[in-house]
Parts: sequence; structure tokens; C-alpha cells
Amino acid sequence: MMLLTRAQFVMFCVLTIALLFTSLPMPTTHADTFRPVVRGKRGVVAGGQPLSVEAGLRILQQGGNAVDAGVATILAASVIEFSHFSFGGEVPILIKLKNKDVAVVEGMGQAPMKATREFFINRAKSKGSENASTAPDSGRAQGGNTSGAVEMATMTGAKSGLIPSTGPLAATVPAVLDACVTALDQFGTKSLAEVMQPAVELADGFPIDELRVQYIKTRREIISQWPDAKQVFLPNGAVPTVGDIFVQADLARTLRKIVAAEKRGAAKGRHAGLVAARNYFYQGPTAKRIGDYMQTHGGLLAAGDFAKFHARVGAPVKTDYRGYEVYKAGFWTQGPALIEELNILEGYDLKAMGHNSSDYVHTVTEALKLGFADRDRYYGDPNFVKVPTRELLSKEYAAMRRGLIEKERASLAQQPGDPLNMKALLATTTQRISRASTVPANERANDTTCVNVIDKDGSLFSATPSGAWLPAVVAGDTGVLMGQRLQSALTDANSPNVVAPGKRPRITLTPTLVLHGGVPFMVLSTPGGDNQDQALLQVMLNIIEFGMNPQEAVEAARFDTQHYVSSFDDHEFLPGVLNLESRISEKTAAELQQRGHKIKIQGPWGTLSSPTVIVYNQMSGVASAGADPRRGRYAVAW
Repeated sequence: MMLLTRAQFVMFCVLTIALLFTSLPMPTTHADTFRPVVRGKRGVVAGGQPLSVEAGLRILQQGGNAVDAGVATILAASVIEFSHFSFGGEVPILIKLKNKDVAVVEGMGQAPMKATREFFINRAKSKGSENASTAPDSGRAQGGNTSGAVEMATMTGAKSGLIPSTGPLAATVPAVLDACVTALDQFGTKSLAEVMQPAVELADGFPIDELRVQYIKTRREIISQWPDAKQVFLPNGAVPTVGDIFVQADLARTLRKIVAAEKRGAAKGRHAGLVAARNYFYQGPTAKRIGDYMQTHGGLLAAGDFAKFHARVGAPVKTDYRGYEVYKAGFWTQGPALIEELNILEGYDLKAMGHNSSDYVHTVTEALKLGFADRDRYYGDPNFVKVPTRELLSKEYAAMRRGLIEKERASLAQQPGDPLNMKALLATTTQRISRASTVPANERANDTTCVNVIDKDGSLFSATPSGAWLPAVVAGDTGVLMGQRLQSALTDANSPNVVAPGKRPRITLTPTLVLHGGVPFMVLSTPGGDNQDQALLQVMLNIIEFGMNPQEAVEAARFDTQHYVSSFDDHEFLPGVLNLESRISEKTAAELQQRGHKIKIQGPWGTLSSPTVIVYNQMSGVASAGADPRRGRYAVAW
């Protein structure tokens, strides 16, 4: 029988009481919600799994700040949420400490130095599309095939879908550890050993849940093609049973070695210890072991790629929306598209339209299309391409773009603007040709998790951890799952997002931080691939425009457009497709269809994204959280 420590027993009691509390009927002055709002004065942590958020809460209780707790939550999630995210992935982070500016930790790894456009084009030519679709290193992340990728490339001229969506060739440099160390070093107070302890314990073993078992079961065929992955996820050749203690012994050993390196370096101070831990992974034995494994198993990553990477701290992009200052990560993410969309929507009285009315859904959808069109045309790694940042984010540009929205007709064409010449529409715009996707829209990019924290001082932390999800290559005896983010780059030479050595692919990951009158107000993030900012926009508007509390805001019926170039798989464009959850009225659906939207009705809780949001009341010091039940989000307060 396993004995619990005092701290573990206290936490068990807290979580048990919380679960009992949430099962009771809750009085509310608004619409009924499945869960109550979670409120606390000493801190709130929200994320994707109960044991992940417990890790963050534990650190808050040990005196850590929002950054310490956020990093602990990310690291715990990197061990147990491997269906959606793991230690070999990536994580952009937004941070706002008291009396400090908002900062971005740019936690996205770069492409291997061998990852050239010519490599992937020549590979596709030599293997042929049919061959590529059946090779172990090329299967779709969702188990589909890529047989139409080359056909689509010919049709569109974009040469899309030539970079595998999983396997050794899809990997970029793992960014999680460097991003976490950088956040701790510049904004936190704890050691890496302290915030990594929950993750180490979970790697030693945790009771596996239904979601993770289902992911292993449905991806068993692909996992079985990689012996090291099979050994981890199919112990004794079988799918684990719900409730089994799932052990990742190799990963636990790697984490302990990183902590040991920190302790050796800490003789010269906290900063030196953190640097030593980072260097052990990126410049020492771990990088070599992973690099050697990838090189001998058909990948492009090498130890030298690890040594070249560092997660920088950068500046965010922002806008003012009706007195709320909204911050996003830069143009290496899709985040600035939400800034563009808010600037466009500021010209409408959304509240007067009514929540989820046909006018409201149409207007928001058309603004989303315009934001996506600019994303697909202009966004890319600013270290490699010049992005017209000031023009794209200006209110003047948004006012011109706003005029493209027709009240009674849905746009069926891509309409990027011309920010350099301050024109609403780019003269050379051509409509992309689309084809039926081989992956259902509601199954694409079913990855990613989210972490949001507000502490007792009102410090804000928002992150979108992702990558290295199942099915993933396990890098030998390191236990590290390798990522698949390189698939988000293109092989179109004219795209700002064209693949290149050392370049970051433009990613969908998009944490969000909001101030109101300069004081902390809200953090929110979500899984959901290309749909992330669509869900975050609606949650934000639910709170700002319609006065919903955080739980109402995340549970309210949502919609999402597929009118963009997908960041995954075949990179298809599906003009006019609009998914509606069935809780949106039939009358609204019919009116939207009359305007030309291609309506697809989802289940009542059918949209892909599943956010958490925390709102902070500066006057009372109370933080209030909502956690979306669509894909199992969780929030705990202290």
C-alpha cells in the first residue's frame, strides 16, 4: 500500500472537496452552467488535466508566483498530457508582473539546418505521393493519408502538404525546457528542481485516464511502427487499461539528470544553476543522444541544431479594444490575426446585434476571414521575413478592411489586404482552389493544451503548450517525444512561411493577456489548432460585450469558420465553410445559409477548441476562472 506524504494528503482532501462541491447544484443569476466559477484570492491555476493544475497550485502554496506556478503546470502537462502535448514540444508564453511590461517568451523551436525546401520537394518526387502516404514517417497525425498532397500542390501552385505531419522528419528543436528556464530565470522565483518535482513524480507513474488510453488505442498502428514509442505506450505489447499506473522511466531519468545539472551549477547562484540545466539538455549529453537517434532513424535534427536554439524574450503585439488592452505573441504565431479582427469589429455595435444572432455570427465570421487571409499572406518568422507589422495592426488599415464585409453576403474568396500601400484589398489576390480534405474538420490538429495563472499579486501568466503529441517518435532512451510542428511550414517559395534551415514555422499557438485601464484583467488560452483564436475571440467578446462570467463565457455555444489555409496536413482551403454548434438556433443557421455560408451543424458541444479563462478583479483581489467542459479543462483556486 502506498503511503501519502502530508502535502499529498492535504492536496487529496482539497481536490476531493472541490469535486464534491462541483457536484452540488449551484445558484446563479445567469444561465445554468455545467460547472461553477472557480474563485480565489491567493491564486488560480487553470489547465488541461487535474494533476497538471495541482502541480501549479502546489507551487503557489509553496510561495511561488504566477510564473513559477505556470512553469510547474507546463512541465507536469508535458508528462501526463502526451495525447496533446509533451516535453519535446513548444510553448509560447505571455507574462505580466506587477510594475513590469508585458513580455513574450518565444518558446518555438526552429527547423533543423538540413530542412531545406528543396529537400522536401525532391523527397516527394523520389518517393511519389502514394509511397509517402504509407511510410512510417509520413502518416497523418490523425491517421489519415497524404495521397492527395502532391495533387493539391499541383492544383494550387502552393506545393503544400509535402512536409510529413508526423515522424522524424516533422520535428523541430524541442523548445519546452528552454522556454520554461527562460521564464523562471527572468520572471520567476523558484528553482527548476522545485517546479519540476511534480513532473518527475508523474513520470515515475500516474493513473492513466480514459482520454490518454483512447489516443493510444486509435493510434496504435502508427505507434507500433516505432519500437521505442511502442515500448513506452504499448507496454508488453498492449494498450494500457484505464487506471493503470503509467510509467515513463526513461523520461523520469532525463528529468532527474537535468535537475542534477542545475544543482551542480547552483553553487554559483540561481541563474547559473538554471543555465546549467538548460545547457545540459541543449549543449550536452541529451542533445547528442536525441540528435544521434534522429540522424539514424531518418530525421533531420542533429545535436548542432539544439546548440543553435535559444528561447528569446520578445515584445508582444497589442491593440486597444473599447478600453481593454489585448496582448498577443508576435507574427511567428497566428496571434496578431486576433488583433486585426478586434480592430475590425470595434466598428460594429455587437451587443445590439444580440449574442449568436445571424447578424452577430456573420459579422464576426467575416472579420475572422479577413484576419486569416492576412495571416496566410504575410505572417512568418520575423527573423527571416519582413512583416508589415505597424500597417497590419493599425486602426486605419482595419477601417479600410471593414468595408469589405457585406452585410447580406458571405465572402467565398481569400481577401488579403495591401497594408504596405494601405489598401483594403491586394490587387493580385487570386482565389485558391480547394479539394475535399482527407481529415474531417472536427478532427484536425486535435492537439495542444492550455495553462493560465493569476497569483495573489495579480501577476498574469498565459501559455499554449503543444507539440510532440501522439503519435510521436520517442527519441530512444531519453524518453523524450519528438514534435511535429515542421508540418506547419510550406514549400511555396513565395510564402513568408516557407520552410528554411533554422527558421521557425508560423504556428497556431496563441496565448492571450488582457489589461483594463492598464491593470491586470484577464488571461485565456486554448487548444484547437487554427480554431484557437476563433474560440478566444468569442470568449473575450462574451465577457466584454455581453457581460458573461468566465464559466458562462467558455460554455456558451460557439461557431468556427474553415475559411483559411489549414496550418496542418494538406494545407487545404475550404471557402465559406462555417461550423455551428447545434445549440445555435435553427433560425440563425437558416439565415446564415441564405447569406451564402456553407453551414455544417456540429454537436451541441462540437467545436474543437476548449479554453480556460481567468478574470481578475483589481479592487477585491479575487481571480475568477472558467474551464471549458468540451475537452476537459480544469481550474483550481486557493
